[in-house]
Amino acid sequence: MKFRDGMWLIADDKSVSYAEEVYTLTPREDGKALNLLCPTRKIFSRGDTLNLSTISIDIEAQFDGVLSIEATHLSGARRPGPDFDIFPDGKPEVNVKINKGDKGTTISSGSLSATVKDEPHQFEIQFHATDGSKILTNLQNRSVGFAYSPGLSTPKQVEDLSGRKHYMFTQTDLSVGESIHGLGERFGAWNKVGQNVEVWNEDGGTSSDQAYKNVSFWLSSRGYGVFIDTPDKVDLEIGSERCSRLQTSVPGQRLKWYIIYGPTPKEVLTKYSILTGKPGKLPAWSYGLWLSTSFTTSYDEKTVTHFVDTMRSSKIPVEVFHFDCFWLRAFHWTDFVWDPEYFPDPAGQIKRMKEAGLVNKVSVWTNPYIGQASPIFKFAAEKGYLLKRTNGDIWQWDLWQTGMGIVDFTNPEACKWFARCLEKLYDMGIDCIKTDFGERIPTKNVKWFDESVDPSRMHNFYAFIYNKLVYETLQRRYGRDQAVLFARTACAGTQRFPLQWGGDCESTPAALAESLRGGLSLGLASFASWSNDIGGFEGYPPPWIYKRWVAFGLLCTHSRLHGSNSYRVPWLVDNSSTEPENCTDVLRHWVQLKRRLMPYLYAQAMESIENGWPTSVRAVALEFPGDPTAWYLDREFMIGSSVITAPVFEEDGTGEIYLPPGSWFNFWNGEKVEGGKWLKEQFGFLSCPLFVRQGTVLVLGQAEGDGGFAYDWLNSDGEIRLYGAEEGNKATLVDREGTQKGLLEVGNDGELKGMDFLSGEWNVQKFD
Repeated sequence: MKFRDGMWLIADDKSVSYAEEVYTLTPREDGKALNLLCPTRKIFSRGDTLNLSTISIDIEAQFDGVLSIEATHLSGARRPGPDFDIFPDGKPEVNVKINKGDKGTTISSGSLSATVKDEPHQFEIQFHATDGSKILTNLQNRSVGFAYSPGLSTPKQVEDLSGRKHYMFTQTDLSVGESIHGLGERFGAWNKVGQNVEVWNEDGGTSSDQAYKNVSFWLSSRGYGVFIDTPDKVDLEIGSERCSRLQTSVPGQRLKWYIIYGPTPKEVLTKYSILTGKPGKLPAWSYGLWLSTSFTTSYDEKTVTHFVDTMRSSKIPVEVFHFDCFWLRAFHWTDFVWDPEYFPDPAGQIKRMKEAGLVNKVSVWTNPYIGQASPIFKFAAEKGYLLKRTNGDIWQWDLWQTGMGIVDFTNPEACKWFARCLEKLYDMGIDCIKTDFGERIPTKNVKWFDESVDPSRMHNFYAFIYNKLVYETLQRRYGRDQAVLFARTACAGTQRFPLQWGGDCESTPAALAESLRGGLSLGLASFASWSNDIGGFEGYPPPWIYKRWVAFGLLCTHSRLHGSNSYRVPWLVDNSSTEPENCTDVLRHWVQLKRRLMPYLYAQAMESIENGWPTSVRAVALEFPGDPTAWYLDREFMIGSSVITAPVFEEDGTGEIYLPPGSWFNFWNGEKVEGGKWLKEQFGFLSCPLFVRQGTVLVLGQAEGDGGFAYDWLNSDGEIRLYGAEEGNKATLVDREGTQKGLLEVGNDGELKGMDFLSGEWNVQKFD
């Protein structure tokens, strides 16, 4: 949203007022905050204090490296909910200092400080490292203000604001060469400078400026991040109104955000996860292959059994089988009743599949909407479980399901009822839930059960309460660390309820790249786990795209074969080809490789969850923030801290990857390569660019064997690779429960210490 017409003029449909000077600066009584009274014109005489607006700015120390900034116009405005769940695990202690010096008054929160310049009739707030080593950003002249739209012709028009909107905004400086990243799962260019971004959940696929998962947090290449503390719509002009500024605007009378200083980007994410919550832990079995019925395909028990039986005979283990929408009756979504025509004995079928060893776990699709064709609709409406219009009608429309209503999760009784419905599924043997939809939540003329909430703020926040409810039912049934979702929508804090997948993508190379960019962006909001639809959701993937996507999908933390109107079992993609590197052989190869990687991958996942980092896909810039090129890499990613890879996007097998400075080793042949450059070569379908960082102790398990992906890798045979390893290089050993059991460490004699933590036969290879 632009408030100006170029640099000199105000937009013709806006009235804009700015904080023009700091008139008074007052420390709060507890010594943890500063209050700034900022008139919207310069005050030279007493008469200048009349007939003008002021903006109050509160700068508060939160914890080490974190300050909050809240700008308020009219403080008497009510504060409706809902609000993000801040500090869900408790707030750390804060070491705060306030000092007045030559340059102004400084408030310090550990390593981060804000200095308010004290020059008369000026406005400037500088955010910098407390030790003086770095200036992060500034709020300078005309950088904090409010606007009316449409604009005012006289101040008396604010008597009635029913036809106008009021916005608060800030403009932080962008430094030369600074890049901005994150804001949820966004599918466009990874660097957001030059873009207008609206933080507003939409069901828009992966090929537009809309996003399912909008998170009001962005990360700067300068080692800081900003979390905007509102679930309402946030509009950002990122170097797109003023080329040297990032503008944040929100509706209402207040705008609050937190600035977080690392100094490294990984430290920024750790502190962000303290604010909004650590990502949830996922069981090891969930890292295995998920196979879906796909969406509108025709399937029944016979079809499902054929699929999983053929996968087993092809030596491709299916860890989780997923029943998508049509396990339910048409027009009845979601009333939790199996379609008796196609699934006359669902509990028996699930039991038979598990007892036969065809699958380990079973998942089903849900959404928080109920079509009126189902008798459940009438029941839920009469009980008051559905969202209403302001006139008392049930809110309904025909988009998606005929006459569908939306479950009102602000009603505690509706939550209990929805949980009971889920528990009946668990009684049948369902182990995990795909929580689809939840983006198209209306904001106009609606009335929630909890009348204290604001409909606009509920739009994004619905993702949080929906996924939280389902996740907690799974925790109660299966245990704290055994709950698994497959969620599409998200907002800040939803990383606590894993896992999320990338939504509806096409079956094209461009869509593969879009999906990767989405995963990279989402990871910058402390989402440790992520998945996508292997082969693409829409369309019929040609075999070459399917096989390249298989490689990408199996190098993500979680891997699912899922489509729309076509199946994703490999033999149907290439018509049961027996040619070398056919779809079945390629899928088997990458499933086996991921299984081998589990000792490394799961250890990296536990570290990521503890620290609020993405596991895979992880942006290269998180590991190499000092390399300017890393901040522009959105076609490759890290798997944890030590392995780098890139999908192959070309049909002829040409693959490219940039290796940051340092020594790297080709995973496939052990060849040593010096980084700081791009590599380009041809790859067959059983390989892709995959390199290991020098100094890595890489623990690899078995490719096949019993136990699925949760096999006991510490007590099985395996391989340990030392890549240019020197004294002190180490690897953490975690078991299949995620518990740290020990360390492997290279000693001063070059030999590996800690082998006593492993049982079985382990082959140690050195690459120099």
